[in-house]
Parts: sequence; C-alpha cells; structure tokens
Amino acid sequence: MDKKKILIADDEQSIRLLVRRLLSQNYIVLEASDGEEAIDIARREKPDLILMDIMMPKVDGYTACYQIKKDQATKAIPVVMLTGVGHELNKKLSFEVGAKGYITKPFSLQDLLDVIRPLLPAS
Repeated sequence: MDKKKILIADDEQSIRLLVRRLLSQNYIVLEASDGEEAIDIARREKPDLILMDIMMPKVDGYTACYQIKKDQATKAIPVVMLTGVGHELNKKLSFEVGAKGYITKPFSLQDLLDVIRPLLPAS
C-alpha cells in the first residue's frame, strides 16, 4: 500500500514538527512554511491532503486555499484549515474558499485523524 502524502503548511516550525511526528508513521509528510510555498508544493507534489494554517507570511491560508482550489491541477486536493483562530466567521470563510475541514490549535492526534481520514481517498 502506498502511503498518502499530506502537506502541512504552517509558519510555525513547532507545528510542522508536531504534525510530522504525529503522522509520519502512516503518511508521507511534506512541509511548507508559508502560503506561497504551499501552492508551489501542491502543484508539484499533488499531495492527497493539505493542512493549512490561516495566518502565514507572503500568502495567507485563505488565499492559498483559494488559489489551490481554482487551479485545475490541484482543485481536487482536500484542504483542512489548521489554526489557532476558532471564530465562526473564520470557519465560514475557510469553507467559502474551498476548505473541507477546520481544526483549531491545540489539537490531539485523534482530532487530526477524525478530520483527515474521511477526506483521504481509499487506497
């Protein structure tokens, strides 16, 4: 069975490291430190799922998600917002730009798996 690829886009290295540690046993984890890099990696690597922070340098998570969703090559990739912002308005905006899930920090491995597993295509 091929491992699924998950891209974590977050400007906080500690969050990228945590996600890598939690998921790398079962998934290939790619990393981006800003939205611009996330868009580039999504186009190049075609991950099976993207975990996207909202507040990042260069390009924020909303814009990056929108760009990924309007690109024919990447629009099918599910994006899950992974953020410290738990406001309903932010959640609503995330879904409006194409996100399929929303996780607030801090989160547990179970929180992460409960949201990402149903979004990953079956092998």
